[in-house]
Amino acid sequence: MTADAEGERRKRHDWWGVVVDCADVEQLAHFYAELRGWRIAHLDDKDGCLDAGEGVAYLNIQYNSDYVRPSWPAKRGEQQMQLHLDFEVSDLAAETARAIALGAALAEYQPQTNVRVLLDPAGHPFCLYTS
Repeated sequence: MTADAEGERRKRHDWWGVVVDCADVEQLAHFYAELRGWRIAHLDDKDGCLDAGEGVAYLNIQYNSDYVRPSWPAKRGEQQMQLHLDFEVSDLAAETARAIALGAALAEYQPQTNVRVLLDPAGHPFCLYTS
């Protein structure tokens, strides 16, 4: 992206994002930055913001001192996930192995053959999939 295009992108007022709670902002921000190749645009002990480098979407990591890891799959009476992130990949096996090397854990329950459910370092389920 040219500097002019990036400047115009930054002037936009229709930005939107997803905010994920955790107990360790730095760990989770670095995990997703490495996983997706995104730039960390802001990071302190209270929140971090990841910029995908195009469009107007972002991922924000927010500190929550009362954060409780969700259960996967959902179990009655336990913390439920509020959302999960999906990422399309071209090589499911290679990207799954890379995510695990970065700190993710493969979930025991895998509901589909072209999807891998993983847990990020804070325990949030996320999916890698092929179309």
